[in-house]
Amino acid sequence: MTSFDSSPTLAAWRMLLALAVVFVLLATTGWTKVRHQPGSEDPHRAALAAWTHGSAGHRRLPDPSAPARTIAAFFDAIGSARGRRLADEHPLVVGNLNGAPVTLRYRANRLSLGRALDAERHRLDGSGPRLSADGRRDAVRRAHRFASLMRPGRQILAFDPVGSGRTAEVLGDLKRARRVSVIVPGVDTNLLTFQKTHRKYSAPAGMASSLYAAERRASPHTPVAVIAWADYTSPVGVGIDAAIGRLAESGAVRLVDMTASLPGTSRVTLFCHSYGSVLCGVAAPRLPERVTDVAVAGSPGMRVDSAADLATRARVWAMRDADDWIQNVPNLELGGVGHGADPADPAFGARLLSAAGADGHTGYFEPGTESLDNFADIGVGAYQALTCASADSACRSGISGGVDA
Repeated sequence: MTSFDSSPTLAAWRMLLALAVVFVLLATTGWTKVRHQPGSEDPHRAALAAWTHGSAGHRRLPDPSAPARTIAAFFDAIGSARGRRLADEHPLVVGNLNGAPVTLRYRANRLSLGRALDAERHRLDGSGPRLSADGRRDAVRRAHRFASLMRPGRQILAFDPVGSGRTAEVLGDLKRARRVSVIVPGVDTNLLTFQKTHRKYSAPAGMASSLYAAERRASPHTPVAVIAWADYTSPVGVGIDAAIGRLAESGAVRLVDMTASLPGTSRVTLFCHSYGSVLCGVAAPRLPERVTDVAVAGSPGMRVDSAADLATRARVWAMRDADDWIQNVPNLELGGVGHGADPADPAFGARLLSAAGADGHTGYFEPGTESLDNFADIGVGAYQALTCASADSACRSGISGGVDA
């Protein structure tokens, strides 16, 4: 009998077997089921066309894809009155324009939300095309979501109603904050799942509210802000899109642009959950220097073999609850499928944190957990207060100082 021990052939077969296990697991649990999101007419073409032909005084409007510093310089030059006029005339563009003043983005997105809400009400009042039962149910849910996002005091940093939709919300004062935390969620993130009544802290809005409250408790005198960043197209279910990096790559571009455009000189921490950690791994080499920490929870991998391979100056942290099902997904990458090494493995080289109390894959932001307390301490820079995982009692080593260190 021919022996394949320690040969490349055996390693290849092991990888193929692991991939087979992944897809059998996904198929038998229904995770590979294709779910089609309801569509809607894309208003971007008209909005961008109007912007292209618009002006502010004698100035042509900048290319929406221009660097954030170019956009910021434009708005500084035209003044606040003309800026408000542009937000009112072109809300769908200004509301998603990195580099535009955040107060203008909040104003523009409230207008866009109002228009989207009117469109859903029009679908429901019987004056438009007749809706199927599923179409009516979807319109009702979207109308409720838009109305909720428009409630007084909510600060919507990004809003796109097309298809399953995207959004981002700010808690706190971005302009005054010394510390900004950005939550990057995982699969099945869209407008309808942005917030939940049941299992509140498994949705981006609930994650952000929990972290914001915890950071204010951890350091009452530190000005903080938290962004629930659901402004990328995430995989639908744990199917093939969740097993490859395509959506992470496009989302990483958006994340890098957003972090680079934040006002002021605040330090930024990314909190990346599940597939969101894949996105953060792809974004890592291009993150601006103001991003000082990247913390991942329940990660399937970051598309690298080690923390050093992320090529970032930011500190890399990882945690995983003992009951998180993600630990059963093989950590490998073959032909673009899979996301590589396990960040919670000591060999990866991340600083390992306790996730005690998280209770599974979606509980990392639950109040009363060590996972949330650790997130809050990183967010405010209280590194010496962190609780390390038992496998890494030295997770705080090499970090000097206390809050805002």
